[in-house]
Amino acid sequence: MTIFGDLTAIFTANSPTRWLIALIIMAVIFLAITLLQLGLRWRFARHPETTDTFVDDAIAIVTKKTKGWIKFVIAFYLASTILVLPDGFADMIRTVAGIAFLIQLGIWGNALITGWGEQYTQRHLELDRGRVATAQLLTTIARLVLYSIVLLLILENLPGINITPLLASVGIGGIAIALAVQNILSDLFASLSITLDKPFVPGEFIVVGTMSGTVERIGIKTTRLRSISGEHLVFSNADLLNSRIQNFSRMQERRIVFSLGVIYETPPELLRKIPVIIRESIEAQAHTRFDRAHFQKFDNFALTFEVVYFVLSPEFLVYMDTQQAINLALFERFAAENIQFAYPTQMLYVNQANHDPLKAVPEPVRST
Repeated sequence: MTIFGDLTAIFTANSPTRWLIALIIMAVIFLAITLLQLGLRWRFARHPETTDTFVDDAIAIVTKKTKGWIKFVIAFYLASTILVLPDGFADMIRTVAGIAFLIQLGIWGNALITGWGEQYTQRHLELDRGRVATAQLLTTIARLVLYSIVLLLILENLPGINITPLLASVGIGGIAIALAVQNILSDLFASLSITLDKPFVPGEFIVVGTMSGTVERIGIKTTRLRSISGEHLVFSNADLLNSRIQNFSRMQERRIVFSLGVIYETPPELLRKIPVIIRESIEAQAHTRFDRAHFQKFDNFALTFEVVYFVLSPEFLVYMDTQQAINLALFERFAAENIQFAYPTQMLYVNQANHDPLKAVPEPVRST
């Protein structure tokens, strides 16, 4: 007798009462699952204000994603257990029910992973984009693992299929594929490292070598930046991870160093006043912390002062506005004190032709 061989024997082996009981059991099970599903959906899905935790959201997702045909298959299998069926037919029903249940588990798992990822993104998008990028990558990996497990379990439930040789073949093939696509895998693991370690996240401004831009997307193989001038910069994740990266978005303050020079004819008493003038000009600005101002060295055309101060904001425009205000204040104060800024000059000494060269006093002439 085959699986579908003698259907008459199946009906005759069970009394009408037994068939009626089986139908009632199937209907009751299907109706009970449906009522439970509708009740939970009404309790959680229609009242989102009561779903304060992800457990509540998970229950709402599970009830929403339960498929009707799978409920029917499960109810049919449970009802068939009271019937007298050929071994082959009973095994087939059991296999179909098991595969249907595994498919339902896959649907639930995928919905739960997606729901968690969306909920996490909504809660942390404005607070920490690095966590969002990590969550998106982890949800992708979790889906791949889920699909692989469900597929292997379905194959294991199919009659005549032994997945042990398949797993061995997949392992050997995986090694060969890994050797062939090692650059892609290198970028993949670099992407995972970037999202977990978070040296930068989307929205931050970074400098890589001579190129700089705002991070727009961290992909599986590449990371994409938008430069200041507008073009798209694409970096391999592996190359990017091996580079020295400057992340300007995580600055707490800026240390500014600049120099200025005055002419050699500046009197010593004015030279002593210059550090004081510089300090007053810097401290008069908001968002600054003065560090030092010193007469540093004698340059070719100037007496050079080195100045160091901090801008208490990472914003570049705040720094530029502050530096401009300091420069204007110094220009006004130097003009009021009759202090002249240095510029490239030469000193020419000219001797009088009608005097004794040995007694002539050279007359200096400044020229630019």
